[in-house]
Amino acid sequence: MSLFNVFDISGSAVSAQSKRLNVVASNLANADSVAGPDGQPYKARQINFQAELAANGETAGVRVAGITETTAPGRRVHDPSHPMADADGYVTHSNVNVVDEMVNMISASRAYQNNVEVMNTARALLAKTLQMGQ
Repeated sequence: MSLFNVFDISGSAVSAQSKRLNVVASNLANADSVAGPDGQPYKARQINFQAELAANGETAGVRVAGITETTAPGRRVHDPSHPMADADGYVTHSNVNVVDEMVNMISASRAYQNNVEVMNTARALLAKTLQMGQ
């Protein structure tokens, strides 16, 4: 494995974690929403990662395999005066768990930072290697 592969692997991880942060931000922005553009309650989304393989079968990074909606039921609140209330007087809110999303945000942010640090360290090592020849 070449030291240059580190940049490809960490770069793909940074890109994937950036997308994860965007999904978390979308979930948090819609945490208190009652209805989306289609009139249905917002469903929390989760991102799925998959290892990317090089032609020789070695791991070459990570990619986003897809974004799925969670199947957890939405939070139901009894509010008969709300215009979106059902026949029983309940309003169904989004199924976003704010605590879980904050944990996801911290995890994605730290993974992003760690991969940036890996690239900075690899760059410094390459610079030191070039200085050895002087």
